[in-house]
Amino acid sequence: MPERATDTRTLRNFIGGGWVEAAGSETLEDINPATAEIAALVPLSGEADVDAAVSAAREAYPAWRGTPPQKRARAVMALREALWANHEEIARLVTEDMGKTLDDARGEVLRGIESTEAACGIPHLLKGENLEGVATGVDVELVRQPVGVCAAITPFNFPAMIPLWFLPYAIACGNTFILKPSERDPRPSERIVELVESVDEIPDGVVNLIHGAHDAVNGLLDHPGIDAISFVGQASTARYVAERSAASGKRCQALGGAKNSLVVMPDANLDVSVPAIMSSSFGAAGQRCLAGSVAVVVGDDTRQNDVVTALRDAASELGTGPGDEDGVEVCPLVGPEARERIMDAIERAQSNGDEVVLDGRESGPDDGGPAHTMIGPTIVEASDNEGELAREELFGPLLAIVRVPDLDSALEFVNGSRYGNAGSIFTTSGEAARTYRFGVEAGMIGVNIGVAAPVAWFPFSGWKDSIDGDLHANGADAVEFYTRKKVVTSRWS
Repeated sequence: MPERATDTRTLRNFIGGGWVEAAGSETLEDINPATAEIAALVPLSGEADVDAAVSAAREAYPAWRGTPPQKRARAVMALREALWANHEEIARLVTEDMGKTLDDARGEVLRGIESTEAACGIPHLLKGENLEGVATGVDVELVRQPVGVCAAITPFNFPAMIPLWFLPYAIACGNTFILKPSERDPRPSERIVELVESVDEIPDGVVNLIHGAHDAVNGLLDHPGIDAISFVGQASTARYVAERSAASGKRCQALGGAKNSLVVMPDANLDVSVPAIMSSSFGAAGQRCLAGSVAVVVGDDTRQNDVVTALRDAASELGTGPGDEDGVEVCPLVGPEARERIMDAIERAQSNGDEVVLDGRESGPDDGGPAHTMIGPTIVEASDNEGELAREELFGPLLAIVRVPDLDSALEFVNGSRYGNAGSIFTTSGEAARTYRFGVEAGMIGVNIGVAAPVAWFPFSGWKDSIDGDLHANGADAVEFYTRKKVVTSRWS
């Protein structure tokens, strides 16, 4: 076990404009996944803490709802400025807490700032509709009003960006907000909330933060004072969150898991395709819901062999190590149990007859480094296109190879997945690209793009088991989720 320093601090919740100790004494250790250093202790908040946060948010709601949209927009603009002024510090916290490379962390923070910028347009985005004269002397108008108290439960893999998918839109729309970040790496969220505290235009109680794990999550899902829940995490938990939210009458958007395929056509330019696949499959050690975890190689045996060789050679050159070291492209996994899960998956694949093309178990220390979290890029050719390697989300630097003869077969394989988060095609053919984008069953599509992440002005729009709910994060969907429509029909003599 890592040794705890005597001065290790315990994180506090932020409720009603002040930093307060959690009611209980139980904690978890927040460990740097590269060094095993214990950075902080995370309190396991419970029902009393959730209730206090809800009470503060409920108390702040009437005045914040009544604040003109342009003033709320200015508050979000001020938050954007604070985030920008501190973006390097937040990025370094992401690297220390989650493990990803510093360049990757910087990109994450900038994506979060983009969401904040998009929310600054809320006076325009909140505009309703009207139609006069629907009958003699009768007019109809539609207005948007906030939902109430909203909460977000966010994952470990994007500890800065994903909280900023929700917080700026929620408060810009006139809601008050409670954030429950991942207990694995909560310090970037803590810093974001400190910056919220520094913005005078955001009153006390509008934004609240509680730390914790299962009890905090269940407390948020069950609390009658919360009107809407946003969640990002694995598919089984997303379904649980959606069902429990529905049982308590809450609006819910629950973004789940993924198994994204990258289709490599016979005419693909490998000088473009291979680096994009490397970034998609092995960036953040594969711990992204947009990671390309299956390469679907199209063509005859010769072409397929050439593609697999090119992928193997490129992956073998990627540097593995701590995220803050120069030249590192594959960071540690978030914890030792994550590494153990990937190691077990590789062993199962071998025992099932899959061919290990590149073995990441041999590219780093046998014990995974000081925190037992390191594993190098691994490529395995699936012997069964319906097996675990091809179909299940494994969330690590593990790329499966599936061979198919043509685009129709590739689409059949891709659409056979229960997930529908994202996918990409690599081709120089406009016809192939159009056939793919028309027929593929996924919400975010790339053409010669490895990570098909939409900018903040568009929704993060997974399909199938990649989402429970109808409205996605970001873009116009965010405004739809964080507002309710009211239709007024009027007659004046």
